[in-house]
Amino acid sequence: MSSNPRSSIRGALVNESSWVIQRRVIGALLLRELLTRYGRNNIGFFWLFVEPMLFVLVVMAFWTATRDIHGSDLPIAAFALTGYSSVLLWRNMPSRCIGALKSNLSLLHHRQVTIMDIYFSRILLEIMGISISFVTLAVVLSFVELVLPPEDLMQVLSGWMLVAWFGAGLGLTIAGLSEKIEVVGNLWAPFSYILFPLSGAAFIVDALPQKMQEIVLYLPMLNGVEVLREGWFGSAMHAHYDIGYTVLCNIGLTFLGLTLVRQVGVDTSSE
Repeated sequence: MSSNPRSSIRGALVNESSWVIQRRVIGALLLRELLTRYGRNNIGFFWLFVEPMLFVLVVMAFWTATRDIHGSDLPIAAFALTGYSSVLLWRNMPSRCIGALKSNLSLLHHRQVTIMDIYFSRILLEIMGISISFVTLAVVLSFVELVLPPEDLMQVLSGWMLVAWFGAGLGLTIAGLSEKIEVVGNLWAPFSYILFPLSGAAFIVDALPQKMQEIVLYLPMLNGVEVLREGWFGSAMHAHYDIGYTVLCNIGLTFLGLTLVRQVGVDTSSE
């Protein structure tokens, strides 16, 4: 029995058009977010990556001036670059996801736009901006010989992806919880300040006492930072991390976040 070529073509077109529509929705939300956040004045959307670059450069300059607060013999500029860029990566996503639904609730009247699209566009925007900042600083500082290039680029990328994945899962989880329990959104800022000094931005795990090492390594993002720094500095440091544990934590956070966002979507549609 011969197949109907017209039905096959129609099926292919439907599948292709749904992907094109989804891609256009995300693209439109990214553009809308850029215009809403940065506008068209001054340097516009360039603030997306200039802002984190300025933050890292200020910290780098401060550490270079003091030199005694990071407790390591590793190059100070590269140490600050890897540490504070990683902090911005996991910390900014939850902050941007909190309140994202309320400020974009009118967009849900469009059939193609979903709640997940709103959160995903904000997460993607943060990853793009901070990644561009990190790569740009790494290239420029390597060119002017303020930092040495990474010894293992693929391991640096792996560590960066682990931290980004953690930030995305955490962003979805905090966003879903804040829609159900409003106080969660208010508590995230002070809680992130508590996590900040434990995240590995200003220290390496090997410099800590043994008992303290076991405690701080329960933080998934710290494991990711250790992977990243080992890829950058290679044999110059002794890294401590558990990739399997970090991946399991990221999977759990992502599943929890997606579940909470789905519940928020059901609650929103029923109102």
